Amino acid sequence: MAGSAGNVGTIELLWSMVGLLLTMGGTFLEAYSIALPWSGNNQETQIFSLGVTCQVGAVLLVGCLGGKNAGALSQIAYVVMGLTLLPVFADGGGIGYVKLSQFGYLLGFIPGGWICGYLAFQARPKLETLAFSCLSGLLTVHLCGVTYLIVSYIFHWQGMENLALIQAILRYSWFALPGQLAVVCAVTVIAYILRHLMFY
Repeated sequence: MAGSAGNVGTIELLWSMVGLLLTMGGTFLEAYSIALPWSGNNQETQIFSLGVTCQVGAVLLVGCLGGKNAGALSQIAYVVMGLTLLPVFADGGGIGYVKLSQFGYLLGFIPGGWICGYLAFQARPKLETLAFSCLSGLLTVHLCGVTYLIVSYIFHWQGMENLALIQAILRYSWFALPGQLAVVCAVTVIAYILRHLMFY
């Protein structure tokens, strides 16, 4: 029994490390989509940007594959690393990042990864359950982000731009959602395939 628990802990630790690396890489990797040539006139496949990076997708993917603890631990490591060691955030890093209004979205990765991972392992991996897990995690990230935005404007942490609160919410949440929802679709399919290939 103890050996089994130790094995689970090792697997979660490995997934946490994978999640950390994926999140770091996803921060600087722009998400793209492919438009297939549906009409007879257009014979070329088009590739276009979704306007977001793969960062949130990495957070949700590790939750779907590694579970709640791996989802949260990978993001705790990511946030701590960005605040203390390396410029792994989109706009650099350092302790001063906490006064940027968008920092709340990074903090939201921690509960977002945990919630996604928790829900992803409540039932057998199906496309609909994994999609619900990812959407719940994404909603959590945005709730944390918007809450932090409101607090930052109360305490006049304006970040690098002097945007009105509603403009900041539109920029960091509303305008990002369509692209992030497309990323969620991709993560759902990838997680579904990998969970079945790995038989868990």
